[in-house]
Amino acid sequence: MNLQLLKARQTKYAAYATLYILVVLAIVTVANILANRHNKSFDATSNKRYSLSDQTVKIVKGLKEDAKITYFDQGSRFERAKDQLDMYANISPKVRVDYVDPDKKPQLAREAGIKNYGTAIVQIGAKKEEAKSTSEEDITGAFIRDLKNNTRTVCFVTGSGEHRIDDTDKNGYSRLKDLLGKDEYTARSINLLQKAEVPAECTVAVVGGPSGDYLQPEVDAIKKYVEEGGRAFFLLDPPLKMGRSEVADNDALTGLLQSWGVTLEKDLILDLNPIGQLAGLGPQVALVTRYEAHPIVNEMKRTATGFPLSRSLETKNADKTTIEKLFSSSESSLATTKLNSPNINPNDPQNKKGPMAIAAAGSYRTGKENAQGRFVVIGSSQWAANSFIGFNGNRDLALNTMNWLSSDEDLISIRPKERDDRRITMTQSQMHWVRITSQFLFPLAIVIAGVTVWWRRR
Repeated sequence: MNLQLLKARQTKYAAYATLYILVVLAIVTVANILANRHNKSFDATSNKRYSLSDQTVKIVKGLKEDAKITYFDQGSRFERAKDQLDMYANISPKVRVDYVDPDKKPQLAREAGIKNYGTAIVQIGAKKEEAKSTSEEDITGAFIRDLKNNTRTVCFVTGSGEHRIDDTDKNGYSRLKDLLGKDEYTARSINLLQKAEVPAECTVAVVGGPSGDYLQPEVDAIKKYVEEGGRAFFLLDPPLKMGRSEVADNDALTGLLQSWGVTLEKDLILDLNPIGQLAGLGPQVALVTRYEAHPIVNEMKRTATGFPLSRSLETKNADKTTIEKLFSSSESSLATTKLNSPNINPNDPQNKKGPMAIAAAGSYRTGKENAQGRFVVIGSSQWAANSFIGFNGNRDLALNTMNWLSSDEDLISIRPKERDDRRITMTQSQMHWVRITSQFLFPLAIVIAGVTVWWRRR
């Protein structure tokens, strides 16, 4: 009887064990099938360093025809590009990725004009573009070149002390030029003093922080350009009268903007926001964390931007223009009209209290079909210079503005973030306390705790 009971129990346990093994095998099999069909990953980095940007996702999801990425490299080196390129295929079923070894299929490499290993070709329809590398900037740039059939040129006005795109110093715009190139814009300089006319090939004209006055012929050229359907970007600093580098009032140019509905005040914004101080910004930098509803800033709700030496502006619609505010200074900001002295009294009752508008976007009705003029005005120019364009969302704001002005709203988004600089900078006193804490206080606390436990047990 006991033997029969024992055999029954053994049979029962064996059945349970067999069932559990089958269940585990089934779960593992289903998990592998799902993993093979659905490639999902989780990016735990703070700035989503290993995920494709919102801009790339928007472009790839918006494809209206099939796209193919062909990567040419030695077979043993496919893996170094596979993770990056397969992310594009995972976004949309319209994207296919092929891996070709030029040594095994030389005819395909010859037809594609491949000269170097590690080259990618992006094809949409019949159009093909080569990516310089497998980085997201280059692959997405190839997608953009495939989708855009026209050449887009950004013309920077020179001749009156503006920031120059060939200047690599802290006040230059060379980094902005490079960023525009990654978005497939061509940047060039124009001089309206030599010829008072904005060239027809200019997609956007940029007035980047002139320190001198614009002559009336220059202003008339810009006026004609926008009112005939052109696009312009104005970055105008407050007319400071301190030190050697004074900024002119530029009444003719600001008068044109006022006729369109944007009045630039002759003041200087000081931001007393404690958040800005925590970020290492002085009161001369206006910190912006809130934005209005507009295509330029709709994707920047969780991004901060900073504007050194900025001025406020007033907006209203004019006869042929529609004006929209983009963002304003914080509630803790103020504006002073005393622009000839570095000593400013924050408690002066004549100071204007924030928030105050810093940027606005306008549309000009030309009366012609599909020929709307557009312009953006920001009361600061230093925010886009080499020394400050890397601050938080400044780069995205600059490129989003260019996208909107050139009617490329489908490209407006947050670009891939650069690698975070997580280094800790401490003063000598802070370093001294860290050393005392790590070398003496913490070990001493552990010793005291150990002695206390030993004494109680004893």
